[in-house]
Amino acid sequence: MRQQQWDAFKKAAKRQPVDSVPLALIVDSPWMPGYLGINHLDYFLDPEVWFQSNLKVAQDFPEVTLFPSWWVEYGMAIEPSAMGARITFQPDQPPSQSATLHRLGDLDHMVPIDPWRDGFMSLALHRYRMQKQRIFDAGYTIPVVAARGPLCTAAFVHDVNNLMTNIVDDPEGVHRLLCFVTDGIIAWLKAQAEAIGPCVEGIFILDDVVGFLSRASYNQFAAPYLKKICDAFPPDWVKVYHNDAAIKQFLDDLPDTGFDVLNFSHKVDIAEAARRTGGRMCLMGNVSPLELGVRGTAEAVKAAALEVLRKTSGTNLILSLGGGASPGMPAENIRALVEAAREFEASR
Repeated sequence: MRQQQWDAFKKAAKRQPVDSVPLALIVDSPWMPGYLGINHLDYFLDPEVWFQSNLKVAQDFPEVTLFPSWWVEYGMAIEPSAMGARITFQPDQPPSQSATLHRLGDLDHMVPIDPWRDGFMSLALHRYRMQKQRIFDAGYTIPVVAARGPLCTAAFVHDVNNLMTNIVDDPEGVHRLLCFVTDGIIAWLKAQAEAIGPCVEGIFILDDVVGFLSRASYNQFAAPYLKKICDAFPPDWVKVYHNDAAIKQFLDDLPDTGFDVLNFSHKVDIAEAARRTGGRMCLMGNVSPLELGVRGTAEAVKAAALEVLRKTSGTNLILSLGGGASPGMPAENIRALVEAAREFEASR
C-alpha cells in the first residue's frame, strides 16, 4: 500500500472521520500465484519473483489497500516452522504443516524461539531487510507486521484435535503451550518491526481456531493471550484481528482484547457485528470471499458490497471481503468492489 492509503486505513481503524470508506483486501500466497499464473515455489523462494508479483498486484489494483502490504509469508508455515512443526512444500499451493509436539509434557524440552535464527522467520526477516528499500523507492510502505495467533499456532504445533481435547483433559498444559507460543509470536512481531524500521505502526493477527471455542473457553484460552499480544505494542498502533470462522459466541467480548479492527466472516451480518461491538471496533468486511468473490459475478459482488455499505452507512467500516482474497478470485470481482465504493461515495 501507499502511505496515503495507510493514513486513511489508520484513521478508519481508530474510528476517526475519513473522507471516504477505505477499501482493503488481504492478499497473500493462496491467491497471488494463481492470479499471476506463477509457481508457488518460485513465489516463495525467488526474491525477484516475489518482488515483481507484489508490484504487479499493486499496479493492477491501485485503488485497493493491499493488506498488510508486501507481506513476506510462506502460507501458514512461518510460526510453526520455528516451533518444531514439519513443513511440506508443494509447487501449486502454500505449504502444509504437520504437528510434532504430540505430548504437552515435551514442552519442558523446548527453548524460547529466536526469530532471527529459527525456521522461516529468519528467512522472512532477511527478505524484509534486503527488499525494503526497493519497496520504499517504488513508492510503497510496509506499515503492518503479521503473525498467526496463539490458538492457530498451537494447533499447528500440537494438532488441532489434540489441542481441543486437551482444553478439557489438560487445561494447565494447554495454558503452558499458549504461553510459549504467545511469547514466540510477540518476539516474531517485534523482530519484523525491527527489520522493517520505523514505518511500522500496526500488527495483524490471524487466528481462526479461536472460532472453535465456546464463549467460556474463549475467555479462558483465547482472550488473555490475544490481549497480551495487543498490550505488547504501543496503544497508538493499529491492531487488526482476522477470524473468518465462528465469532458470534464471543463477539460482545472481542473489543476488550485491544484490537481496533475485526475482519470476520460474511456469515455474521455486519449490522449485528456493529451492534454487538458497540462502536468499539472498526469492521473490515464482509462480502462473501468464496460464493461471491470467487464464484459470483461482478454484478453480485458489487451489490453485496453496496449492501455492506448501506447497512453501516460507511461508519466504522473498511470495505473488504469476509476473509482474504481466495484462490481463483478474478480481477473483475475486485474491480466490482472498487465500483461499489465509488458509487457509495458519489451518493453521499
